Amino acid sequence: MTDIDKLTGLFEALGADDASGWAESEAEENIPQLARYRFLRMVWQDIDAWSSAAPDWIAAYRKEGLASGAVERAVRLGLTPGELGEIAREVAKETAFGLLYGLADPADGDLPPEAEAQLPGWCLAELSPEGKPTGRILDALYEDLDEVEPQGPAGGVA
Repeated sequence: MTDIDKLTGLFEALGADDASGWAESEAEENIPQLARYRFLRMVWQDIDAWSSAAPDWIAAYRKEGLASGAVERAVRLGLTPGELGEIAREVAKETAFGLLYGLADPADGDLPPEAEAQLPGWCLAELSPEGKPTGRILDALYEDLDEVEPQGPAGGVA
């Protein structure tokens, strides 16, 4: 079994649509695609939970929390859990994109360039299965967020 075959199998286990393409990219370009895909898959699970778990969070938010009044009004106006879940999922997707973009480019333009140049940055780094740094960075994850988006129903409710 080649490295590409092993990687392809791992991408398939994670549910990648183009498992062989991701595997070839990692093997040939030395990009930590498996770590990238795994991380983005986790992000999408959290995003999709806003749709699939809408009845649960709606019930909880109607009882208490900063959004309780808004959620209660939305339900009284006839929005279904599925509709509220779709809205929440889109907000979560936009938030995830913003965080991933900020991870890649922390400069937000609010500071003078001389101050910005002195500030620390950050990165998300790949670890081996044994937990040791590989030296490879998961950069520009926002670029692949849409590519990893699950296809088909998001699991929302009607």
